[in-house]
Amino acid sequence: MSFEIETNPPRPEFMAVAVKELRETEENVKEGIETLKKLLEAEEDLYYSTDEELLIKFLRPCKFYPQSALELMRRVAHFKEKHHALLYNLMPNDEKEAFLNHNIVNVLNYRDHKNRRILLVNCGKPWDPSKVTADQMFRVFYIIHQLAALEPETQICGSVVIMDFDGLSMKQVMGLSPSFSMTLLSFIQDAMPLRLKEVHIVKQPFLFNMVWQMFKPFVKEKLKKRMFFHGTKMSSLHSHIPPSHLPKNYDGQLPQINYSSADWYPSMIQHEHAIQGELSR
Repeated sequence: MSFEIETNPPRPEFMAVAVKELRETEENVKEGIETLKKLLEAEEDLYYSTDEELLIKFLRPCKFYPQSALELMRRVAHFKEKHHALLYNLMPNDEKEAFLNHNIVNVLNYRDHKNRRILLVNCGKPWDPSKVTADQMFRVFYIIHQLAALEPETQICGSVVIMDFDGLSMKQVMGLSPSFSMTLLSFIQDAMPLRLKEVHIVKQPFLFNMVWQMFKPFVKEKLKKRMFFHGTKMSSLHSHIPPSHLPKNYDGQLPQINYSSADWYPSMIQHEHAIQGELSR
């Protein structure tokens, strides 16, 4: 099954989810867009397009409260400025080697039972930090989140991350620098205009505790409530995502995956103009 970035308008059943969970009524959308435009026009040092698709991308995770959306836009702009050297003019082709030749990250071709995108990250044995640094890993995540945020149904239903620590060794632990940990958490918790619904930690060995101790003091309660630790008990993971929507790697009913990005990298390139447009604002 080929991978496609789905930019079509949300289907009716997911518009119903938007109304229920995000207050996305016709009235709130209209008022939210109009108010957010006025708020942006009053800002002297915040430069965003007032294109309605872009504004909705920020309004949805803020449940159409325009002041909250403006604050999110400020945080995103501040994050990009702070990490300018890491993110400036970043395009998929800049990390083509990391995407295609190192089995670290995969976006599943299918959504889960709640229509959420699933991102798989292999943080264990296949990750060689000498070939793909932690900074490169973050750049890969950043590009993927930009593409996911182009999808209206993903804006509504959100995303799920599965982090697989199978075969974790000191080589990977040493590759996870404190600066990477802080950058990643700052991004997820403060500067990501996308609904992150769940983070699942699987196949983690005892050594994982060292990694978790680096992150734990900085994880806010909201994110902490969305993190689940399963070890090798795939039945525990299945209580959140049924086997019908998981690959055999996780005792699912779908074909096994190998963490290759080859299926979806071409789709990233096809939409890189949208990434360029966002980064230039």
